[in-house]
This record gives sequence, structure tokens and C-alpha cells, in this order.
Amino acid sequence: MKRASIIIPTNNQLDFLQSCILSIRKHTDIPYEIIVVDNASTDGTAEWCRKEKIPFISISRNKGFSSACNKGLLLSSGDTLVLLNNYSLVTRGWLSNLTAALYSGSDVGIVGPVTNYAIGSQQVQYPFENIDDFQRIAEEVNVSNPVKWKRVERVAGICFVFRRELMDKIGLLDERFTPGHFEYNDYCLRARQGGYSLLICHDTLIYHEDSAVLRQEGIQDQHSLADRNYQLFMDKWQLDRGSFI
Repeated sequence: MKRASIIIPTNNQLDFLQSCILSIRKHTDIPYEIIVVDNASTDGTAEWCRKEKIPFISISRNKGFSSACNKGLLLSSGDTLVLLNNYSLVTRGWLSNLTAALYSGSDVGIVGPVTNYAIGSQQVQYPFENIDDFQRIAEEVNVSNPVKWKRVERVAGICFVFRRELMDKIGLLDERFTPGHFEYNDYCLRARQGGYSLLICHDTLIYHEDSAVLRQEGIQDQHSLADRNYQLFMDKWQLDRGSFI
């Protein structure tokens, strides 16, 4: 059976990280490793990882999301590579469902789940009152079904699952988009140009914390960064404004 490397970048969000890893340990039913990339946290993240015997990379200066992901990818050993935001909670059968889609055809390069909070087609509406209620709903949704796999042009970075073969062919995330935004758009476009297709799996529902990063880093700063990196992306690919993937 193929083994997965789950890479989780983090910066001063230990409570989210703890919940995320607890959900992985509880709900993942295929072989996996976890690699935490600690981007200069000061909240005891490294100490907690050490206590929990979780492999981690501790970076003394916050070099941004893309750089953290790349460091984790270089340390990874799995056939399946998972970039998972630490303010996500996974659900029963999440990774077995996603890998079923990923290896359903030799042309599939990247897959992602649906979630309660996202930009674009990955957001779905399932009314719930609390996390236990959400997990109950996810158990009903997470029944592997190829009919529910939809070809798309972009997979969001909330839970970004791809083949090592793809990384070997097109490389790591482009760090020009540091500290973050549009590195996933860029990677998706590179994958498509390399002949791979992308799937959103409506048979896999995970939880994503609403605006966790915006609360930490500030809405205005995030909007400014997104605007800057959008222009970097358009310039890199020589696209007209509005012809966005």
C-alpha cells in the first residue's frame, strides 16, 4: 500500500495544530507520516512536537508558507504528498478516499476534498452545530464514489494531495509567492501543462476553520499580499488580467 507524507506548516497556532494532528491520528486508515514545519513559532510548538515524537523542522525565522512547504516536501518519504493547513480537521476515510481518486488514472496529478469554508467550488453547505455534528455528517458523505470526482482547473491549498511523481517532474512550490497566496494556483497550472488533470472529490468532506489566518495576520495585510501575488502570477504566465485559472 502506498504511504502518505502529511506536511503541516505552522506559525504560532499550537491549539489548531494539536487539533489537526489529533484528527489525523483518529481518522487516517492508510500508512502515513506527519511532518510539521514550524515557521519560527514562539508558543511551544517545537516542544510539543518533540514530546509527541512528531518529526518537525524548526525554522528560526519565518520564511513564509511556500518555503515551509518545500522544506517539508524535501524531508518527506511518501508516495503520496499532502500539504495540509493546520487549521483543518480531517474526517473518517478522508485520505483513503483522496488517494483512491489520485491513483484512479495515470493522468491524475492533484486532488482535493470539499469543505465548509473555501474560495471557489470546494466550498459546500452542510448545516452543522458543532464539530461532533460535522464529523457525523462527514461519515455519511465520505463514501468513495468516482461519480463524485469532478475535473477542475484549480485545487485550493487547504488540503492539497498529489503524487511524488508530479513533484519529481515539475518541482517544488515557487517561492516567488512567499510568504503565501497563488503558489497553489501556479502549481496547478504547472501540473496541467505537464499533462496532468486535477480532481475535486465531493465524496470527501473535511473541516476548515473560518478565517483563522485572517484573524491572526490581519485582513488588510492579507488582501494586499493577495493583490501583489496575483500580479506576480499574471506576470509570470504573461496572462491578461481577468484570464485567471
